[in-house]
Amino acid sequence: MISDEQIELLLNDVLELYGYDFTNYTKASIKRRINRILAVDRFPSFAELRYRLRNDKTYLNRFVEAISVNVTEMFRDPQFFRILKEKVLPHLATYPYIRIWHAGCSTGEEVYSMAILLKEANLLHKSLLYATDINQEVLEKARQGVFSLSNMKQYSENYILSGGIKAFSDYYITTNGHVKFNEELRRKIIFAMHNLVSDRSFNEFQLILCRNVLIYFDKHLQDRAIGLFDESLETLGYLALGAKETLRFAPIEKNYKQIDGKEKIWRKMK
Repeated sequence: MISDEQIELLLNDVLELYGYDFTNYTKASIKRRINRILAVDRFPSFAELRYRLRNDKTYLNRFVEAISVNVTEMFRDPQFFRILKEKVLPHLATYPYIRIWHAGCSTGEEVYSMAILLKEANLLHKSLLYATDINQEVLEKARQGVFSLSNMKQYSENYILSGGIKAFSDYYITTNGHVKFNEELRRKIIFAMHNLVSDRSFNEFQLILCRNVLIYFDKHLQDRAIGLFDESLETLGYLALGAKETLRFAPIEKNYKQIDGKEKIWRKMK
């Protein structure tokens, strides 16, 4: 098992050499993932993993992908998307142009789900979705809009439970065991690298989604990311977090109102 001192050494190397800052991620999660890297990639010792990272820049992508959290699915938590559809989109419809930020978008399932919601609300034509992540490899997968056909049954069920009004298969074409989502959806999405730890705000949005990312940050980093979202969100805009995440005890809490008793969606009141 890797020690806390070794984790600190490794993360400092990654920060100093490559600019990726994982130093404020929760230690238990980081330790679990690094131990898995040691086992799966069969490093006989911590020293050899550290040497590989310091001297093989191509291995960095493998390390970042393993450390980053990339568990997602389309219309994950269907009730969340139903609340977006019923309580958030009607307000967004009043804007002449809609800007939405998916922070920590992973392989893109959530942002394509949002594009479908907007399409069915007749809002996609005046919307632009920004999908960002620290991991270049998962961003490239998201940009392609290609997913395994084997996942479509689950995704279709989620879509129906979220209030979808069409056949889910209308939104993609099938080929060789994979599906590719329609160009109409993909051309409204901008994919870009963005580091919540070190990068600044880059636009002003009416809706920001960052679900199931902050749970891997310590309190200091959570507050920094939430402050970044607040800076990037216009007044009366919406911020959506994951089921186990909250604005409670955050410095900006007093300026936000939760719009639903269960789902973690807040409106910025001032």
